[in-house]
Amino acid sequence: MAYPQLALLVSEAFEHRNLLTDRRHSEAVLETIDLLDRGLVRVAEPTAEGWIVHAWVKQAILLYFTIASMTVHEVGPFEFFDKIPLKRNLQAQGVRVVPPGTVRRGAFLEAGAIMMPSYVNIGAWVGSGTMVDTWATVGSCAQIGRNVHLAGGVGIGGVLEPPSARPVIVEDGCFVGSRAIIVEGVHIEAEAVIGAGVILTSSTAILDVSGPELVEYRGRIPARSVVIPGTRQKQFPAGVFGVPCALIIGQRKASTDLKTSLNQALRDFSVAV
Repeated sequence: MAYPQLALLVSEAFEHRNLLTDRRHSEAVLETIDLLDRGLVRVAEPTAEGWIVHAWVKQAILLYFTIASMTVHEVGPFEFFDKIPLKRNLQAQGVRVVPPGTVRRGAFLEAGAIMMPSYVNIGAWVGSGTMVDTWATVGSCAQIGRNVHLAGGVGIGGVLEPPSARPVIVEDGCFVGSRAIIVEGVHIEAEAVIGAGVILTSSTAILDVSGPELVEYRGRIPARSVVIPGTRQKQFPAGVFGVPCALIIGQRKASTDLKTSLNQALRDFSVAV
């Protein structure tokens, strides 16, 4: 079925749920999930004008939860009871998944992606050469570029609703340090380095302190930025307290290899690690 026709049927069913009893509409949902699983459509993708979100693809995921039935899934000694099966045929797709790493059907990993014991949810897209390290999670619809390292315990949040909302985006060549949390559609531009423990939400103040004047961002980390956790003082009725923020302390150096460790990138700026 052509993508414009799929989009129309899915959007109609999302607006009028009773249409899911019609075979054409329910099959459009299932076909969209299959296309997601094979990487032929994406929840969001880069264009010359910037990233665009395909709301109808998110709508299909939400509708899939409605029409799918709870089923027992057995994988060796493990048993799961869920509506969505695990992704299959990983060897043929050239994806390495170390037990007990888990990828849900409807997520796509390019050939050459590596998952340690970690989790990738439906609608997510993970590029070639990317390492999803131990206990890292890639939430629903998150877009993770090529040659990214998500270090141990990184939490990439899912963004399913509203369907028009931008998912979390981590572009090519980024390094995200251990236990960092990126949620609520935050956009990490190419080759940025996010320090361990940094928390980024849509409302987190991102303060560029690398120049003579403070520059503030929200929801976006500029390309090649080196970011560490920080605090700034704020007045409350009960007194002045430190509020978490993120500090851009400089730009990744051209001499720094793209596969450098987080420790080395931070040492370039004399930050203790």
